[in-house]
Amino acid sequence: MEPSSHKTGNYRWTICALVFFATTINYLDRQVLSLLKPYLEENGLFGTDPAHYESIYANIVIAFQLAFAFGMALVGGVIDKIGLKLGYALSLFAWSLASIAHAIVKGPFGFGVARAALGLPEAGNYPAGVKTIAEWFPKKERALATGVFISGTNIGAILAPVLVPLIAVTMGWQWAFILTGAVGFIWLIFWQIIYDSPQNKLAKGKLSQNEFELIRSDKEDAVTEESKKSFSWFKLLSYRQTWAFFIGKLLTDPVWWFFSFWLPAFLKEQYGLTGTQVSLPLVLVYTMTTIGSILGGWLPKYLIEKGMDTNKARKKAMFIYAFIPLTVLFVQYAGDFNMWYAVIIIGIAASAHQAWSANIFTTVSDMFPNRAVASVTGIGGMAGGIGGILIATSAGLLFDHYKAAGDIRIGYGIMFMICSSVYIIAWLIMHALVPKFKKINLDQDS
Repeated sequence: MEPSSHKTGNYRWTICALVFFATTINYLDRQVLSLLKPYLEENGLFGTDPAHYESIYANIVIAFQLAFAFGMALVGGVIDKIGLKLGYALSLFAWSLASIAHAIVKGPFGFGVARAALGLPEAGNYPAGVKTIAEWFPKKERALATGVFISGTNIGAILAPVLVPLIAVTMGWQWAFILTGAVGFIWLIFWQIIYDSPQNKLAKGKLSQNEFELIRSDKEDAVTEESKKSFSWFKLLSYRQTWAFFIGKLLTDPVWWFFSFWLPAFLKEQYGLTGTQVSLPLVLVYTMTTIGSILGGWLPKYLIEKGMDTNKARKKAMFIYAFIPLTVLFVQYAGDFNMWYAVIIIGIAASAHQAWSANIFTTVSDMFPNRAVASVTGIGGMAGGIGGILIATSAGLLFDHYKAAGDIRIGYGIMFMICSSVYIIAWLIMHALVPKFKKINLDQDS
């Protein structure tokens, strides 16, 4: 029986708040470069030939994504081995230093190196975050908790267009990297003070017995967590469940990468917005995605509480979210009437992406025991990074080509067609590979 809600306690949501703020910092640091792109071009930091600025910027983005993909391949397994508390702290410390290091860069090569140094440790945020949620929340609450923590990306994206141009104008572009990077060191203090495992918090009297029992209420989790044996990538890649997550991330993560790195540029190219003018449209888009993140996690919880089993609730929610991005097909048509129609449509599609993400991340803890969650999340994150590299390369080439041809709108139109359709394809492939998100027993299959 689940303990009554008024006696259960809410310490698990304090832990979720920690992951939320880490994700906010993660995304704040990541967004700085895209917002400073016009300033860096004006200062000659992308070279001297404007005809190649888009490709140079794409290559810098790719340097981040290559390192991020490699980091995902590495960091998840490391976190599973050295432990969540230390692994998360090391990851955030390293990416904060890398963010600050951008301030001393003098050209395209230096920015590529700095972005790679940022991407490698930033990869630790999602494996660590998903593992934290799997450790601290029962299955029925995990999508909601995941939606809350990944909404940190949206808050970071809201803060970035407000703060970064202001800092760049008043203090110089270097300080935008320094000040945003330094925020991570404050988070580390709270992480060290507040975080521990549910068992240790229970033993220290910081967690109620009722809340502990709620966290451990999934019987299958209790059984599979008895063994502490770790598993290699080769073992994990032998499961269709791993490949379902891999392909789902490979196809859909690039959409978020594209909006993250090219939305300011789209607003400049199509509507002439520059500097602080892009702030309000970006704030609107990412405010909408915050709502999408949380509602995306709430829907399967609501369906489960109404009696639907976890698998059907997760699949149904993801199916709904997969259709919503089709609205992106009408972005440019609607934007011809009014720019804000285009901004709102992009906001709706980005919201659907975050709702999708809240659930696709949760499928890992639905299908795998906690000790493998960071590793599998890393595998999927690597796939998303590879997809991001492909979309950045394609976008750079397309935009340079159509800019030279005199109509960059065509390039954006092609990218919007891709972004609108991949979710349906991903859902169908995932459903074919794993008709039910049923937890596997790694010990029994060893």
